[in-house]
Amino acid sequence: MDLSQSQSSSLSLGFIAHASPAGSAPNRAHIADDSITFQIDSRVKDQSHLVLPVPLQLMDKQTEENEKNGGESGDEEREVEEFRILGHSMCIKRRRDTDSTSSSSSSKSFRVTSSNEHMLGLESRKNAVRAWGNQGLQVADPDIFEIMEKEKQRQYKGIELIASENFVCKAVMEALGSHLTNKYSEGAPGARYYGGNQFIDEIETLCCKRALAAFGLDPENWGVNVQPYSCTSANFAVYTGLLLPGDRIMGLDTPSGGNTSHGYYLPNGRKVSGASIFFESLSYKVDPQTGHVDFDKLEERALDFRPKILICGGSSYPREWDYAKFRQIADKCGAVLLCDMAQISGLIAAKECASPFDYCDIVTSTTHKSLRGPRGGIIFYRKGSKPRKRGLLLNQGDGGDKYDFEERINFAVFPALQGGPHNNHIAALAIALKQVATPEYKTYMQQVKRNAQALAAALLRRNCRLVTGGTDNHMILWDLRNLGLTGKNFEKVCELCYITLNKVMVFDDYGSITPGGVRIGTPAMTSRGCIESDFETITDFLLKAAQITNSVQREHGKLAKAFLKGLENNKDVIELRTRVESFASLFAMPGFEV
Repeated sequence: MDLSQSQSSSLSLGFIAHASPAGSAPNRAHIADDSITFQIDSRVKDQSHLVLPVPLQLMDKQTEENEKNGGESGDEEREVEEFRILGHSMCIKRRRDTDSTSSSSSSKSFRVTSSNEHMLGLESRKNAVRAWGNQGLQVADPDIFEIMEKEKQRQYKGIELIASENFVCKAVMEALGSHLTNKYSEGAPGARYYGGNQFIDEIETLCCKRALAAFGLDPENWGVNVQPYSCTSANFAVYTGLLLPGDRIMGLDTPSGGNTSHGYYLPNGRKVSGASIFFESLSYKVDPQTGHVDFDKLEERALDFRPKILICGGSSYPREWDYAKFRQIADKCGAVLLCDMAQISGLIAAKECASPFDYCDIVTSTTHKSLRGPRGGIIFYRKGSKPRKRGLLLNQGDGGDKYDFEERINFAVFPALQGGPHNNHIAALAIALKQVATPEYKTYMQQVKRNAQALAAALLRRNCRLVTGGTDNHMILWDLRNLGLTGKNFEKVCELCYITLNKVMVFDDYGSITPGGVRIGTPAMTSRGCIESDFETITDFLLKAAQITNSVQREHGKLAKAFLKGLENNKDVIELRTRVESFASLFAMPGFEV
């Protein structure tokens, strides 16, 4: 049927004539009810003769009531003629004339339908969603994209020696940047506050299963919570679940290598962490002569202080932890024994460090350091019956014969302290934990230890002073005070030379606190493929940075403003930076191409 030809008066047609500039986006006229959306693009070049839009409608002039009265028999009396307008399939239904009188007194009825009805409107809505929802980062936010590209280059061109940092694999990155971030899932698997979590439950359950397997734990005796946002959050959840406000905890002093989440006060008495604000904390210390934990003084203080939780583990302790001695002291003072293994969890999983699980009641960790997972925390806790010794029930926790940690810790994580878990993080952690259980990961952790020992040996050969004289794990503590340097100034010089490490406080013979050292770790550069000989080269870079620091301090002083002024356009800094960049660029980056 050709609608360009004149038809009988029974068909009422209106045309939209729309003038639009060449190349402009098409406009659509939306016509209500049973009509269809049309666009007729009239190419009128003379702008003085623009034609205004006119509705195009092919309408049934009968009312809906009349159609209902027609019923099925009415449909049988209609003639159907199919045709196309602008590519849209249509039909005209025309009622047959049964009464000549009525046909002469009224116009014939038509109804135009389309198989694509509402489709153009739906497509426009889809396009609107895609316009904001499917843009890549570079298009959506070029400012953030540019900064992120700079950070990517920094990671690639630099030497990463911060002991608590690592590089993750591409699979972990993909999970972190996935659609799982869209789902809200407060609660635990099988007990969520929201619907639609069946697959989230599968992911979290699998993650918990892999966490227990990675550390060789029997699920009958150990449980795990993978929802904490960080190890600090994990530690505070343990305190919240097991203690009342004002109860006592005891951990390693921060200048001795402990973590502030174990409780810490500044010399002026200021409480630094939430652990010290809401609970009463007392620290034990290392022997200033050896750098090792002083167990005699620890036991004496613990028996006087009577903490409810005794904490082993720290941020800057390069030696093995004697968990058996901690267990003995905890039993004597009636304390729960908590291990924060954040720094060495990967080594423990690979059986390259002693395991706390044989002695401790609760074990916490980060998931992003030596484990090479996403940034987050994890809590392991004993469950089931408590052990007996010489016929006596050991006093681990409350006075019952079974552990009651599971419900109390899980409730502390949610709803007491956190909201919905980060499902993208939990999926990424599951991926990392799967890798932890492989022989390749054990080989990686063995190389991490060898690299740390090579770095320590290279520094010792050059008469550098190391806290404890070496390392049993992945880190070393370099005491810079005999070189006349401060950790803060040395850290800044290294940063300008594309070497990242961090300053630490060193506990000296007289008990004063000075930021006179730096902590150096080997996991990140081992992840990039470095071996012992590469860390010999890295040692040379570090010593050169120490020389630059010493030279600038002599000329400009140690105070921050003058020292930074001396680093501006420093030729030695520029030269070392070039050498470091050339060296670092030899190694691949896990997770992304540069």
